[in-house]
Amino acid sequence: MLDAVRGGATLQGARDGALANLMERDRRLAYELAAGVLRRRAQLDGMLELATADPRLHDVLRLGAYQLRALARVPAYAAVSTSVELAREMAGEGGARYVNRALRSLARETGGGSQEAELTHPKWLVDRWRRHFGDADATKLLAWNDTRPAVTLQPAGWGIEQLTVRFQAVGFGVREAPYGAGLQLLVSPGSRLPPPAQLPGFAEGGFVVQDPAHALVCRFAAIPPGTVVYDACAAPGGKAVALERGGARVMAGDARRERVGRLVETARRAGVAIRVAVADLLAAPFRSETLAAVLVDAPCSATGTMARHPDARWRVTPRTIARAAQRQRALLAAAAALVRSGGLLVYATCSLEPEENGDMVTDFLARHPEFARVPPPAGDAVPAALLTPDGDFQSLPQRHGTDGAYAARLARVR
Repeated sequence: MLDAVRGGATLQGARDGALANLMERDRRLAYELAAGVLRRRAQLDGMLELATADPRLHDVLRLGAYQLRALARVPAYAAVSTSVELAREMAGEGGARYVNRALRSLARETGGGSQEAELTHPKWLVDRWRRHFGDADATKLLAWNDTRPAVTLQPAGWGIEQLTVRFQAVGFGVREAPYGAGLQLLVSPGSRLPPPAQLPGFAEGGFVVQDPAHALVCRFAAIPPGTVVYDACAAPGGKAVALERGGARVMAGDARRERVGRLVETARRAGVAIRVAVADLLAAPFRSETLAAVLVDAPCSATGTMARHPDARWRVTPRTIARAAQRQRALLAAAAALVRSGGLLVYATCSLEPEENGDMVTDFLARHPEFARVPPPAGDAVPAALLTPDGDFQSLPQRHGTDGAYAARLARVR
């Protein structure tokens, strides 16, 4: 998996390709090891003398070090032994001896090594967040990113009460998600949840898995019941399902053909009547000024979801953010052209970066005076804690206990 991620795959994609033939228990451990190494790579590298090691052994050493420092349930002798055997397969006896010495030395050290969260993120990103959020908030954000996020279920075919009863009946602990946005599953220390497809109610379409932040974006969007809304970047489909359940009539499109299949499957399983198409927003899939509402859940740097996607912190660069903002600007302008007079344009990301969020919308409004920010109706309002001074939606992991997400609600006023 680590090789695949280094080659450009996402961790989830690498998992699906590499672990399909393993037993469930082994699959969970392998995923936890890979995710842990990606979260703590800089920290682990600081413990190891990788400059003098055979490059073929770098990931072997990281995996062994992660088990020694972060997985109490794996005995030290087992972590060292399995790493030595893996090194022997990859680099012969010399490699095995090197890994044995390095990990045994690490196992003897006291104090567990530096646990500072900034060592688990790229320095440029830590510095950026400290400038933007301040030291205290940035430290909390880094710590949040190094935890395993809760699994949150959003009602689809079943309501919250039915979900609660069904999950409690088979021994799961549950609690209300932050701001009442879903139902979270509780996991006892040392245990892990099965994959969503193995949870009660999945096959029946009882729920979709979606972080509270993204459910709250749909609440903030407040698309009036009966309104036809075009969800222009819709895959994997969680927001489209939420909007349809809220009474909107959803047309869902996505330019990424490989993701449309998942969008169709999500809608089918949830039992909602969503019309789905492969469609590129930049290619003007509808006539100008004909739609009552458009949602642009724009592809972004995804810096608000790094707890859920530990590989993302090593993918994103300053150039990633700049390129994302450039594409978002084009998507937002293309969507605006489709909205009719009096219609609604909702722009959303799962980024924490101002260039992709508030700054993007402020720049858009300066270029498009026919649009203005409008708050949701009073009965659909989200808590004030989730609103920016401009009235936009913003959830921050370190403050609100959810993924990071942003949304702006814009109306064509002339």
